[in-house]
Amino acid sequence: MATLLKRLLRLRTPPAALGRSVGRHESSLGIDPGTAVRVRFAPSPTGFLHLGGLRTALYNYIFAKKHQGSFILRLEDTDQSRLVPGAAENIEDMLEWAGIPPDESPRRGGPAGPYQQSQRLALYAQATEALLKTGAAYPCFCSPQRLELLKKEALRSHQTPRYDNRCRNLSQEQVAQKLAKDPKPAIRFRLEEEAPAFQDLVYGWSRHEVASVEGDPVILKSDGFPTYHLACVVDDHHMGISHVLRGSEWLVSTSKHLLLYQALGWQPPHFAHLPLLLNRDGSKLSKRQGDIFLEHFAAAGFLPEALLDIITNCGSGFAENQMGRTLPELIAQFDLTRITCHSALLDLEKLPEFNRLHLRRLVSSESQRHHLVGQLQALVEKTFGSRLQDRDVLDPAYVERIILLRQGHICRLQDLVSPAYSYLWTRPAVGRAQLGAISEKVDVIAERLLRLLEKSGVSLTQDVLNGELKKLSEGLEGTKHSNVMKLLRVALSGQLQGPPVAEMMVSLGPTEVRERIQKVLSS
Repeated sequence: MATLLKRLLRLRTPPAALGRSVGRHESSLGIDPGTAVRVRFAPSPTGFLHLGGLRTALYNYIFAKKHQGSFILRLEDTDQSRLVPGAAENIEDMLEWAGIPPDESPRRGGPAGPYQQSQRLALYAQATEALLKTGAAYPCFCSPQRLELLKKEALRSHQTPRYDNRCRNLSQEQVAQKLAKDPKPAIRFRLEEEAPAFQDLVYGWSRHEVASVEGDPVILKSDGFPTYHLACVVDDHHMGISHVLRGSEWLVSTSKHLLLYQALGWQPPHFAHLPLLLNRDGSKLSKRQGDIFLEHFAAAGFLPEALLDIITNCGSGFAENQMGRTLPELIAQFDLTRITCHSALLDLEKLPEFNRLHLRRLVSSESQRHHLVGQLQALVEKTFGSRLQDRDVLDPAYVERIILLRQGHICRLQDLVSPAYSYLWTRPAVGRAQLGAISEKVDVIAERLLRLLEKSGVSLTQDVLNGELKKLSEGLEGTKHSNVMKLLRVALSGQLQGPPVAEMMVSLGPTEVRERIQKVLSS
């Protein structure tokens, strides 16, 4: 770098005129005929994927798929000190789990790789060399101690901390002297007074006079790693990104990025800044909320379809808000021009209801139901294990029957292995005294139910059983029908509350019902 800088001192020419407006037709999405739509999701692997990141990734994905484009995952891992082990893998794993896998990524590869910024350092050095050559960038020899002092003084004066551009106007002789002592300085980008105006596809026309509110930014650190501002511009250019859909927190930085594009002589992509995803009360989603990470939702049994549905339902980009949209429907109905500037308020208390809708849809599909059966079998095995007295409960036909009967009543598949449904998998320990406290006619009721099960030619469907169970309490003096049902529910499940007795009997099947009732008689 020192040799490069010395050579550039001799080659230095005035920077190109900056500040031309980057206007586009307001109604246009910037999709040029013959030009491929390429978007990217570029998280930093300093943490695992959370709902805010998922929403940004989803909008990029559905925009790309709607316009037959490509969705790229790029990992911005230049801040090596903050990397979290396993985060890079988690991000790609969770995108695949959510059903929105990238077309190009560190794992999948692609024509514009590598897809990790730490492996693209030569490109950033090349761009920096070009900026130094034109004078659009310059070396900064300020020590961390001096920069920290500037920051403290600004805060003490109640001002926004900013670099004072001290090294901007060093003479060639001064730079040469300093390079002899510090051959690896940071490189700063020279901000020009007139920043370009640009038309954001969500926020409309914007211009931020960055030079008046902040100092010249570092674009390449002394360790050879770029900062975000340089890296995203260089990567978006070399990867052929046509549209940048990112969080609105980057809106004020866009003018700075456009200055970089101009200084490098590159055509910028179109920008669409997405409003923030906030909690229901308007507070920011925080990574400190452990329950906003996708891993939490996956482990808790929530379906990816439900998460995609709720994070789009609470925002904009669609003609109307409706629950239960599938990914293909999200792609078909998405309209970037309908995204508003208003923050999206996420009410996670509604997530179980969203999940219930999507679970019912999966149950209605025979192929999807087959997968659910396998998942529930694994959950039963994991939850009850050695407590399973009869492994016939893992029979696919039995498990499928349970799912079909309980659809609409449960929000997650995991609900079926909760204590309330343990009777489906293990036989309850019910004492005769417990039943006697409900009704003195335990034996009579039990025998009547056994006779009902032995009736020939009767199809014991739920509707038939409801009618037959009403007859069961006829002639039982002093015993209400509700008490008969209560007694049978406890005998079959060990619980005072639960599904209707008729449904319990259909779920368990006549053989298991008979065995549980006979156990009551023999106790």
